[in-house]
Amino acid sequence: MLTAGAFTAAPAQAVTAPSIVAKGGYVMNNANGKTLYTKAADTKRSTGSTTKIMTAKVVLAQSNLNLDKKVTIQKAYSDYIVANNASQAHLIVGDKVTVRQLLYGLMLPSGCDAAYALADTYGTGSTRAARVKSFISKMNQAATSLGLRNTHFDSFDGIGNGNNYSTPRDLTKIASSAMKNATFRTVVKTKKYTAKTITKTGSTRTMAPWTNTNGLLSSYSGTIGVKTGSGPEAKYCLVVAATRNGKTVIGTVLASTSITQREADAKKLLNYGFATI
Repeated sequence: MLTAGAFTAAPAQAVTAPSIVAKGGYVMNNANGKTLYTKAADTKRSTGSTTKIMTAKVVLAQSNLNLDKKVTIQKAYSDYIVANNASQAHLIVGDKVTVRQLLYGLMLPSGCDAAYALADTYGTGSTRAARVKSFISKMNQAATSLGLRNTHFDSFDGIGNGNNYSTPRDLTKIASSAMKNATFRTVVKTKKYTAKTITKTGSTRTMAPWTNTNGLLSSYSGTIGVKTGSGPEAKYCLVVAATRNGKTVIGTVLASTSITQREADAKKLLNYGFATI
């Protein structure tokens, strides 16, 4: 006589959680926020330019936002790039650049000049320093409103002053929230973008194309974003989202050892996410 258990299907082979080089990692189901993978997911770390996800989110949350508004590039933005040896969109002082173009310059080549221009434009105050401080305050308010307790910004671009940090879980939640905005989604999935700006004399300048620093857009099928980051303290970071078979997984790796390694780590996490979602 057979026992009842004889007819029960064998459980599907369990998928082994991957080992990643990055010090921190997190992946979730973007549809419902369910956690799929963690590695030191709530440990605070420097985030490098993944900070710019929140920069873009704050800009896009402005009421009555006009993406075609023109912003004149100031010498202060250029001086800041030189002083910090920062990644840039190579914006030209005196050129008029639209907010939409600045968002591409922010998210594709990771332009700290574009970040400065946006913070100066969308902060409030009578001086540039006051406006920047106000904008960073808006970034922190946005983190608080998302219920994030392990995130703090002291910069608009990730070049922090010792108090700019987040966690893999928090960064993933920031990116997931930002991805609800159609303009944000369009920007971060773009591999290359050529801006046409207006010069001081009123002529049109065709900028050199901006290339997205997120290599997974070309090397991992289904990738739809989001943002790279790096720095002496942050090491190599990547927030990434991908969609396959109608399902989207989104996650973060922090403090990996190289560009190649952060991409390998992220691919492992995405593969695991899709296998377990």
